Amino acid sequence: MANQDRKPVVLQVIPDLNTGGAERTTVDVAKALVEAGWTALVVSEGGRLTDELDAIGAKHIELPVKSKNPMTIWRNATRLQALIKEHSVDIIHARSRAPAWSSFRAAQRAKIPFVTTYHGIYGQKNAFKAFYNSVMARGDAVIANSNYTARLIEQRHPIAEDKISIIPRGSDLKALAPGAVSSERLQALSSAWGLKEGRPVVMNLARLTNWKGQGVLIDAMAELAEAGDDKTVAVLAGDAQGRDAYLADLKARIAKHGLADRVLLVGHCDDVPAALALADVSVVASIEPEAFGRAAVEAQAAHVPVIVSDLGAVPETVLGPPETDEADRTGWRVPPGKPEDLAIALRHALDLDSRALKALTTRAAAHVTRNFSVETMCARTLKVYQDLL
Repeated sequence: MANQDRKPVVLQVIPDLNTGGAERTTVDVAKALVEAGWTALVVSEGGRLTDELDAIGAKHIELPVKSKNPMTIWRNATRLQALIKEHSVDIIHARSRAPAWSSFRAAQRAKIPFVTTYHGIYGQKNAFKAFYNSVMARGDAVIANSNYTARLIEQRHPIAEDKISIIPRGSDLKALAPGAVSSERLQALSSAWGLKEGRPVVMNLARLTNWKGQGVLIDAMAELAEAGDDKTVAVLAGDAQGRDAYLADLKARIAKHGLADRVLLVGHCDDVPAALALADVSVVASIEPEAFGRAAVEAQAAHVPVIVSDLGAVPETVLGPPETDEADRTGWRVPPGKPEDLAIALRHALDLDSRALKALTTRAAAHVTRNFSVETMCARTLKVYQDLL
């Protein structure tokens, strides 16, 4: 356990470090730990973000923690226990279920606090899945990334109710501000995507998977085209991550509607601030509940009007009727899976005059600054660690 002679050591465990909210949060918290003078260790199978960890002064250790094989999970517990001893780890923090089982066992053996973060909405259709998921509620502290997620944990695992801390995902809001993006970055991305000046851009930043609702957005674009809009372009920026059948389905849907030059599949985007700076509207079209709404937060921080599906935790990030007055709106919420409703909202957003647009985006940026900054998230996470120590 930490003492007054040294700063604490925190070990975060996550399957990989390629892309996604959990992965980004891992790096952000590691950076905050280093800046606080603590030691930040991360175990994963590696990925795009490992270089960033090295650059901020955190240490990455590669282990096969993405595996769901029971024998590998068991062996990983022993490997993690050895790392805890070698590096005098004070807290182990798991961010996914398979590595959480290994971390839980290692923490028990080493007698150190075990922390979990519920980053997703885990399927729970049978008793086996309920048991598998339960490790995420076994932490000495359980972090939920939204009110929606916290309610889900309480329903599934009442034993965790008194251990839950709600810490929304935080974003680097300064990097997302329009003035933070250089003209060179904008030009490079616009050229790479083949965007043409004068054509409004609808941005969808999400990995390509059915529940993210890209098909709904394509159908909404078809609705706009049928109504006479021949200029607006939708950019679907996300990696299929091996979902070749889904990617083929999207391409077929685009061709069916005759939208080959209006809906662009551009793959993974590393420069989210530049992507949003090119956008006139951002869309979160999910057809299944999400545990948080990072894309919606980032759009508001970038002063871009946002439209989201009204389910899961995403609406917690966007103010609008009926919860607030029209004058307090920061975006639009639409029924999930309804392209006609999405098309109507797109038309409203695209038709805003300059005064209404400025008022909306200014409110939205202020809203996310108050509630969803990376600094707030990291400070509250470190407070959880401090309370356990």
